[in-house]
Amino acid sequence: MTLHSQTSSSSTDDYSMAAKPLLSQPSLPSIPSLASFLHHDQTHNCHCIATLKPHSSYTSSLVLAGKHLFTASSDREIRMWKRRRAEEEDDGHVWSYVNYSPAGAAVTAGKGAVKSLVVLSDKIFSAHQDHKVRVWRIDEEEREFTRLATLPKLSDRVVKFLLPSSRVRIRRHKTATWVHHVDAVSALALSADTSLLYSVSWDRTLKIWRTSDFKCMESVANAHDDAINALAVSQDGHVYTGSADKKIKVWRKSSPEKKHSLVATLEKHNSGINALAVGNGGAVLYSGACDRSILVWERARKDGGGGGGAAVAVVGALRGHTKSILCLAVAADIVCSGSADKTVRIWRGVERCYSCLAVLAGHGGPVKCLTVARDFVDGRKDETISKYVLYSGSLDGDIKVWQISLSF
Repeated sequence: MTLHSQTSSSSTDDYSMAAKPLLSQPSLPSIPSLASFLHHDQTHNCHCIATLKPHSSYTSSLVLAGKHLFTASSDREIRMWKRRRAEEEDDGHVWSYVNYSPAGAAVTAGKGAVKSLVVLSDKIFSAHQDHKVRVWRIDEEEREFTRLATLPKLSDRVVKFLLPSSRVRIRRHKTATWVHHVDAVSALALSADTSLLYSVSWDRTLKIWRTSDFKCMESVANAHDDAINALAVSQDGHVYTGSADKKIKVWRKSSPEKKHSLVATLEKHNSGINALAVGNGGAVLYSGACDRSILVWERARKDGGGGGGAAVAVVGALRGHTKSILCLAVAADIVCSGSADKTVRIWRGVERCYSCLAVLAGHGGPVKCLTVARDFVDGRKDETISKYVLYSGSLDGDIKVWQISLSF
């Protein structure tokens, strides 16, 4: 396990050399483009400050929580990294960033890849290829993970097993209780109030778990016609699922006592959905697919206002990647996209005007996962500059840490 520091400051012009002409035929030509390419009217810098090699295989999921970065891998490992403040001067510019070192906490569990991570206070939820969701307590002082539960819990499994009505058919001659995922759990997300955990799976189901006691509260069978790859939850309770069936579905509870129901099906992509992210307080949805486009969707209240009714419509596309979009991450007005073309693109959107600020090259394989957050590590507040820290994980086994500075 090694860490390599890397200091390279670049402006928009530096990244333009990494941007090749797009393929001759644009993806989804009927949908208008929202972005100008590499907008030169905005001052910004993107700086690779470190390269981590956390696992013996590729990193499959990343999540940032306070002073720690959590990484998960295709070889079943979850690891915690400590962020430490540092500064460096390069070409007359002082970069404030953090060094990364293994915090000692690591655990290996299940069979196959760890597909997704979410952090809630001192607990971390992990989704696994072996059909399980696992819950861990993080002990920062002891630098260790303690397993609290494997979902579904034994009590859930026993009760449902004894009730014939709780069994569902999963194959021609095989049944399982509805609390079980029966294929890889591909993504996790928390509700805005953190009381619920959502999980989706290649078994085409959406499940809802209570975070207080890890009980499975609900399961939506056959939520899609093919494997579900992506999941996002907005602050007002809309749940978005994206599938290999080329569809995005929108789910919502009409009241606290009701179950989740389908409120919309979005069909504009012409290939499988790989990534979803919400922005602008949940009013905007971004979707990435194998068709090379990032679609931007907006939700408008239906006439009459109240309740949870919403109409969702595509307003345009962000184009530039030359291969499948594999991951998306959003912070404030910044949208980051990772692709099988081995690059990360940084987009900035104001209203419906987007600019491609940078193309980050350097990975030797497809970019599999991203996480981004506002960066306040230097402790200074400057209203004319916004700083972000971005982490990109690739099939080349590396995690690159980028600092992004934007001037208004």
